[in-house]
Amino acid sequence: MASSGQTVVVNGEHGTIGVENPATGELISTVPVLDAADVAALAARARAAQPAWAARDIEARAAIFRRAQKWMFDNSERVLATVVSETGKTYEDANLTDLGYTAVALGFWAKRAGRYLRDERVPVRDNPLNLGKRAFIRHVPIGLVGVIGPWNYPLVNSFGDCIPAMMAGNSVILKPSEVTPLSSLLMVEMMEACGLPDGVFQVATGDGSTGAALIGEVDSIMFTGSTRTGRKVAVAAAERLIPCHLELGGKDPMIVLADADLDRAANAAAFYSMLNGGQICISIERAYVEAPVYDQFVGKVTDQIRKLRQGPPGGGVGTVDVGAVIFPPQAEIVDSHVRDAVAKGARVLTGGQRRPGAGRFYEPTVLVDVDHTMAAMTEETFGPTLPIMKVHSADEAVALANDSIYGLQASIWTKDLQRGEALARRLQSGVVTVNDALLNYTQLNLPMGGWKQSGLGTRHGADGIRKYTKTQSVMVTRFALKKELFMFPYKGWVSRSLLGFYRLLYGRGER
Repeated sequence: MASSGQTVVVNGEHGTIGVENPATGELISTVPVLDAADVAALAARARAAQPAWAARDIEARAAIFRRAQKWMFDNSERVLATVVSETGKTYEDANLTDLGYTAVALGFWAKRAGRYLRDERVPVRDNPLNLGKRAFIRHVPIGLVGVIGPWNYPLVNSFGDCIPAMMAGNSVILKPSEVTPLSSLLMVEMMEACGLPDGVFQVATGDGSTGAALIGEVDSIMFTGSTRTGRKVAVAAAERLIPCHLELGGKDPMIVLADADLDRAANAAAFYSMLNGGQICISIERAYVEAPVYDQFVGKVTDQIRKLRQGPPGGGVGTVDVGAVIFPPQAEIVDSHVRDAVAKGARVLTGGQRRPGAGRFYEPTVLVDVDHTMAAMTEETFGPTLPIMKVHSADEAVALANDSIYGLQASIWTKDLQRGEALARRLQSGVVTVNDALLNYTQLNLPMGGWKQSGLGTRHGADGIRKYTKTQSVMVTRFALKKELFMFPYKGWVSRSLLGFYRLLYGRGER
């Protein structure tokens, strides 16, 4: 059995993984499980292609990605159908994120890569030894990058991480989740159609053993997934001394202060906790609401969530609001968190159980009377639930929000923007939004990454592409003092003169 619960069938030399539609239970395709030898062959092909790709002018690389952007729009219905069929998410969720984000990212990195990767001039005037010299920093492709993607967004956090890696001049091998591999395979077809050289982008389908083999072949690894698996990836990367970038779990808090715009905050709580069925690392997973507005807020949120339509998105756009639970074991995790909360005194205001019938669904759920003894408030649920806790002050809300092993994203809701920003600075989170949530992810020049056990490094912004490069510092001597000054007979005189210079320049401390 694969780790996902998907069936692995022996077929010739390889096993195959059945890909099912979680909204219907229908088997829609199978993909091969590549072994270590297969992955090594892909790596050899990638390494053969990479030098010529890196040698291309960056604008020549960008032209291919601009063509890919057009391809995505021209083939949008096919892209959406593929994503929806293997995830069971709604057409709106797939269009807003998987298609929308990826198309924007193709254009963004094509436009910004040259700016982020150009040589950086470094001043040398601070040290008289370096007069007459020029120094600069280069960003050199690291070589072969491995990307291991998650199942919840088969384009955004899988192929989306490959775009800057390729734009930086690397070859990339993507190992998609065994649950949702079909979208990644479609991206291979897209990139080939748009003129990407053979071997620069490849997909290695398979299970956990395929991912382990990939780490053994690449020069850098980018992983998005659970904190538990992320630790294993980090250990394997450390054994090989290769760079490791991780986006891991989250338990993202929402803090609603008494002066917040309650209608807007309640709408956001309902939308951003249930978007993609709550299967987003930066979705709102817990809410802390000041006592004076708690009952009103809970009422508004519950009314919104109770109205949500759930079911297979087979009817097309606008037919359902919340899709299926994508990952087979996730439904049990969601249900166990709800049952644990209820056993410890929480109340279910709506939802609270698996949806009967075909497919894998969990009802959109609101929990109240919750506290930090409950898994629903401390462990990543990754499903359509929203536990709401009453607090008596902003200070208590901040303390509870920080009481977590995670630190991926958080939001604060208040009409006092100055206070909101001050509270944001106290939160132990890689990203904090004030009066909004999640939309920071669409701002691709803004770094996004987690603190604590939510990950290592960032994606987006300059570091989002530079992490796929090696830094080289270069110093060029344009004209020099006579070489005798640096020979041993003059070493003492030169060193004493420099010491006097340094005392004159820096002896008084900061000025």
